Amino acid sequence: MKKKKQRIVFEDLQVTDAAAKGKAVAKSPDGRVVFIENAVPGDVATVQIFKKKKGFYEGRAISFSNLSSKRVTPVCPYFGVCGGCKWQDMGYEFQLEYKQREVEQNLKRIGKIELPETLPIVGSEKIYFYRNKMEFSFSDNKWLTLEQINSKETIHNKNALGFHIPKMWDKIIDIKECYLQEDPSNAIRNFVKETAEKLKLPFFNLREQSGLLRTMMIRITSTKEIMVLIQFFYDDKNARESLMDAIQQKFPEITSLLYTINPKQNDTLYDLDIHTYAGKDFITEEMEGLQFMINAKSFYQTNSNQAYELYKITRDFAGLTGNETVFDLYTGTGTIAQFIAKKARKVIGIESVPEAIEAAKANAELNKIDNVEFYVGDMRKVFNDDFIATHGIPDVIITDPPRDGMHPDVVQQLLNIEAPKIVYVSCNSATQARDLAILDEKYKVEKVQPVDMFPQTHHVENIVLLKKRDLL
Repeated sequence: MKKKKQRIVFEDLQVTDAAAKGKAVAKSPDGRVVFIENAVPGDVATVQIFKKKKGFYEGRAISFSNLSSKRVTPVCPYFGVCGGCKWQDMGYEFQLEYKQREVEQNLKRIGKIELPETLPIVGSEKIYFYRNKMEFSFSDNKWLTLEQINSKETIHNKNALGFHIPKMWDKIIDIKECYLQEDPSNAIRNFVKETAEKLKLPFFNLREQSGLLRTMMIRITSTKEIMVLIQFFYDDKNARESLMDAIQQKFPEITSLLYTINPKQNDTLYDLDIHTYAGKDFITEEMEGLQFMINAKSFYQTNSNQAYELYKITRDFAGLTGNETVFDLYTGTGTIAQFIAKKARKVIGIESVPEAIEAAKANAELNKIDNVEFYVGDMRKVFNDDFIATHGIPDVIITDPPRDGMHPDVVQQLLNIEAPKIVYVSCNSATQARDLAILDEKYKVEKVQPVDMFPQTHHVENIVLLKKRDLL
């Protein structure tokens, strides 16, 4: 019989810092870094190691001999199981401190460029109930806690409507109350689960790819419009209508009640037909008098209040006087483009997702903005020499790429065309730093402004203003 390998345990490690992906940092007795997934800087912990590498360990605290003064009591009963709010046990002022430090360290260590002093991070007024979009999954085989597993209780109802357990694609934790989205989000989710069970509708089984109910999305705008989308695995008209009628009757405030039939192996919406069961097929977000129609497939910043702060800073960094031509790369549904349009002569947005560009054009028409143009296609192919020859060299470029940052060809094109000013908005300061290192050949970083869009998590946005060196 093969002997079970005994795991390494380090006692009384001093937790000194927070690192990437929200993990805490300590030093092992042999000098290697230890990344700990459930500790707070200032803790003294006994840590069990589950991964050993040449230069570091990864582990989990199994006991604490001293708790950090930076700790707070998590409000969520699912903290530590659900992977959504990993920093909920850390005071918000300290979350901001470590987010700011992460931005500064990434720009210095990865970018290795001359930097100004980072402006103080812009914190979120709401630290709970700030998300305008939530997605929940149905499961007929919910995640059981250790207490439930160890108890002698027979659990007959294994249905769940909630979140995926981290690193376990087929495990869903059943959620009664979530602190990320305002009311009536919790009421809607709990009612849908309860009603589905009363109607004996089968919940989805990810492994077997069976069951009727797959996912539910809830979007709530700052204007208090509500969208609910139910994703069914197959079409059962009687079952579908029974559930949708119950939702409509219980929550008449829902302005967009939608459904889709998804027989695929994944939950993505982008290649599915969305059907309007009641109300409109969109909801409306508002910002400085501008209206943005958001449909089921639209991307919109998930923290509406902080999106406004992010856009104001971006516009301020651009320093527009009304005479500029602005390129908005990775424009999405054109929210930044339209937000800055009144301060520019012309704004040109580029985006790879056709549906996003359709939404951008529709919103521009809704807002009666006639100085914006939108183009669709792969950024590195559209944003080429012919495009510049047609539209001219812009006075300002705003770029807001996905987490992977900009493709090297796009960065090179920025160097080629030499726009006087670039405003780089990023949700990943590591890839942003990589791009800034390349741009450093011709551009100097003038301002750095972190913005916290996601309280209780390690995620942080960062805005950088770059100016052409020979114009300084």
